[in-house]
Amino acid sequence: MNNKLEKLVQNLFKKGVIKSEIVKKVLLSVDRQQFVDESDKIYAYEDYPLQIGYNATISAPHMHAYSLELLKDHLQNGVRALDIGSGSGYLCAAMFLMMKSQQSKVIGVEHVPELVEKSIKNLSQQFKIIIDRAYNQQLKDKQIQIIRGDGRLGFEQEGPYQAIHVGAAAETIPQQLLEQLDKGGRMVIPVGKGNQVFQVIDKDQNGKINIQNVLGVRYVPLTDLNKQLNK
Repeated sequence: MNNKLEKLVQNLFKKGVIKSEIVKKVLLSVDRQQFVDESDKIYAYEDYPLQIGYNATISAPHMHAYSLELLKDHLQNGVRALDIGSGSGYLCAAMFLMMKSQQSKVIGVEHVPELVEKSIKNLSQQFKIIIDRAYNQQLKDKQIQIIRGDGRLGFEQEGPYQAIHVGAAAETIPQQLLEQLDKGGRMVIPVGKGNQVFQVIDKDQNGKINIQNVLGVRYVPLTDLNKQLNK
């Protein structure tokens, strides 16, 4: 067991950020150090976001924990999940482990090509460790896919999704993501240009949308590739 990772997760559990055993187990299973840059590995078990290049970040561990707790009832076996702004691949790994089965699927959408390649490498390494090289079969079966694309557009081809996580702040909720959210599904997304709020968006069986504000946050903006690279 990684003592630093265990201490981080236990602290989040004691603070009440982690509430369930499944989220605790998953966060202990996904080594954050594998998903940060080499220069930042010594900070991997600190509870704050880290740069991963290209003006992108890996979120603070407490935000990953909040997201997984909010999505856990929707990350069940046999469903499809979408991670927008998947970055270095960390949350794709966690979401997959939440609902690991042959019928489940996680799609990560990332518009920086270098991060797409980096995340595939990270996921391959992570799953060789965790599930005894089974990731090669999952990659073949495309149970975990990293797609290069504009996250604001989602990935309609694999939708609808029972769970959607957005890892960058949208000025307004993208309509395409609302359309790709399945009936009975849930999306978590930071919204706002200045003062941002983390929102939980539920779609009921009739397609009605309910929005709940959870907490104030500070995320990098959900924008186009050129603006991100040149800000």
